[in-house]
Amino acid sequence: MSGHSQFKNIMYRKGAQDKKRGKVFTKIIRELTTAARSGLPDPNANPRLRAAILAARQANMPKDTVERAIKRGAGGEGAEAYDEVRYEGYGPGGIAVIVEALTDNRNRTASEVRAAFTKAGGALGETNSVGFLFDHVGEIAYPAAAASADAMLDAAIEAGADDVESDDEGHVVIAAPEDLNSVRDALERRFGPAISARLGWRPKTASTIDEPTAASLFKLLETLEDSDDVQNVYANFEVSEDILARLSA
Repeated sequence: MSGHSQFKNIMYRKGAQDKKRGKVFTKIIRELTTAARSGLPDPNANPRLRAAILAARQANMPKDTVERAIKRGAGGEGAEAYDEVRYEGYGPGGIAVIVEALTDNRNRTASEVRAAFTKAGGALGETNSVGFLFDHVGEIAYPAAAASADAMLDAAIEAGADDVESDDEGHVVIAAPEDLNSVRDALERRFGPAISARLGWRPKTASTIDEPTAASLFKLLETLEDSDDVQNVYANFEVSEDILARLSA
């Protein structure tokens, strides 16, 4: 398992995540509100809002909940203003970690994130202390049934993407951040709506970790993702399927 995707980072505890539907909704609502506040409330004219709506659909969020969040962000109702903050640091085994947050209290969030790193035996660093180990990219995800690997690759190249990763679970199309929206639109015209389309951080290289380090790292990732303020977590690690299976037991 690679640590380049926040979704794969937490696969080993999917059951626990399924029980945290409320927390997932809270994070998506914050993103919907912030996206609507920062641009037009029309998803066709606001790529970030469109991506947030995709995430809401993927999480099976009720339509009226989505609409209320967008309305609050657009100024139709009173709504909190959230600051976008990125934290960077090193976790167990020297693994680089990037944390993206939406918060209405920077001091609270910084304190929580710092405490999580410290408890895990890591250290929170300055901005850009580990960012150079990652590429900031656009990621567009499709299910495996949407197209063959060759067809998806051909379409992605034609749309201006940089790369495609395909496996039995699906396809992830990689594009430059500034090309995310145009690539997504081109692919959706051919294959229909994507599962998700978002900006993310992918490690340039990944470090293989042993079982004790993986156990400590996963606890750190879980602690971070348990915070309502934290939206996304990325880390540059690789762990074997055997270790993953034992930790999942």
